[in-house]
Amino acid sequence: MSDSNNFTRRRMLKSGLTAAAAFGAAPYFFTRGAAAAEYRNAPTGSTVTFGFNVPQTGAYADEGADELRAYELAVKHINGEGDGGMLSTFSSKALGGDGINGKKVTFVTGDTQTKSDAARASAKRMIENDGAIMITGGSSSGVAIAVQGLCQEAGVIFMAGLTHSNDTTGKDKRANGFRHFFNTEMTGAALAPVLQNAFGSERTAYHLTADYTWGWSQEGSIKKYTEGLGWKTAAAVRTPLGAGDFSQYITPVLNSGADVLVLNHYGKDMVNSLTQAVQFGLRDKQVNGKDFAIVVPLYSRLMAQGAGENVKGIFGSTNWHWSLQDEGSKTFVKSFGTAYGFPPSQAAHTTYCQAILYADACQRAGTFMPSEVGKALEGFTFDGLGNGPTEYRAADHQCFKDVLVVKGKENPSSKFDVLEVVEVTPRAKVEYPPELLGGELGPYNNG
Repeated sequence: MSDSNNFTRRRMLKSGLTAAAAFGAAPYFFTRGAAAAEYRNAPTGSTVTFGFNVPQTGAYADEGADELRAYELAVKHINGEGDGGMLSTFSSKALGGDGINGKKVTFVTGDTQTKSDAARASAKRMIENDGAIMITGGSSSGVAIAVQGLCQEAGVIFMAGLTHSNDTTGKDKRANGFRHFFNTEMTGAALAPVLQNAFGSERTAYHLTADYTWGWSQEGSIKKYTEGLGWKTAAAVRTPLGAGDFSQYITPVLNSGADVLVLNHYGKDMVNSLTQAVQFGLRDKQVNGKDFAIVVPLYSRLMAQGAGENVKGIFGSTNWHWSLQDEGSKTFVKSFGTAYGFPPSQAAHTTYCQAILYADACQRAGTFMPSEVGKALEGFTFDGLGNGPTEYRAADHQCFKDVLVVKGKENPSSKFDVLEVVEVTPRAKVEYPPELLGGELGPYNNG
């Protein structure tokens, strides 16, 4: 161990600090001036700064690009530019299109690279060097959990982006963190009954699973709910993030006795693994007297578009879809499409909502102080942002709303029209007691 690491560890022990929650990494230390304000990065000028921390490179870069588009659109709408987007349909009318608490919003960006260390470093830079009052973004649960822990330590609010692992608002939840995305527990509860109706109860599944917190969580939830309906699990094999070539993992499926392949992959990994599974002839096989099936538990339009015809008829779940006909969704699709020339993905919708919801909470609280903003979000019920009535549950800061089950469209009308909603599972069927997933929020940290 280096002298600098020894010094850090001695300082941790002397200060009574514990190791960071994410991946056993040592925590960052945040310093403040002697004349510090009552909370970290309290804005003193005419602007307030948001930090958008997204994967601009790596396996989830496509999602990151759409996240940034949506964040920039949200900032424009908060500041009164453009058509106002979903501010016109949002049930809360606190925001007036003139910024937040009398201040215009500016933003800085970082590249998570879908790596926890890189994500923490860019978040720390935005907090310490750029004065970011809030950090949001990401398309990986490993990244989200790491950055959420850092934001808790730093004393700023973290509005989680695309993070689907149960752990984000389960064992690794933090008071300063809030999640608008659904989780794997909800996917399992919504998707399993649809799979039973489509494929029956006597099935044997083979899981290929991204080897990090989201993949483990997704695998566990699908196994829990499908096995509860009578399915068996032949094997569950972990695959590295960004593997590219999945042929060595798909070959054993052919002789495993499984008649369902569950791809617990996301982003370009899902595109590659699904494409290769189809090329290996899995969709044309019959096993155990049944047509072989492939399932992608977590879908996005960007992934489906990347996989092309290979997604036809394949079931999965999604947080939101641009074909929804509620007024909020239609308004957002129009606003985003006008700005960028194509419909938004669920990544874009999620991050747009996160920025709007944070801004609204600050406006309703009349301050940017994390503890007061958090109180404004806790138990907050609203409508008009897509997916129907929604609540941020106070007990775990998890967002609860309807969950969509989708499948690849057989006859798409355009390159964007690749998924169809086959089931809208009501919130009541996916909600669970907060103690189910463990963890403690702990107290707010104002920095």
